[in-house]
Amino acid sequence: MTRKLGLVVAGFALLAMTAVAVAPGNAWATAGKRVDCGKVMSELNGGKKAKAVAKDLSISTSSVYRCKKREASKSGGKNMKTAAKEKSSAAAAPAKH
Repeated sequence: MTRKLGLVVAGFALLAMTAVAVAPGNAWATAGKRVDCGKVMSELNGGKKAKAVAKDLSISTSSVYRCKKREASKSGGKNMKTAAKEKSSAAAAPAKH
């Protein structure tokens, strides 16, 4: 009796492991797709949170943070808001001759 019970439990354990191994994970949901960091940054600059941007663009939050990090490195390590203010103030200031 205990032997049969052990075989049944082992069978269910094997079935559960197989089901978990076959199911694709969320990490692979956007595998091979390119993330448009321009869209991501425009959404973030519009005041949205990273989680909302990720949901709207169907990407992971880590992709949003990766785009944010790339933008910060482009702007010389300044944070996103400081870089945006400098860009807007440079565009609004008249050219000095």
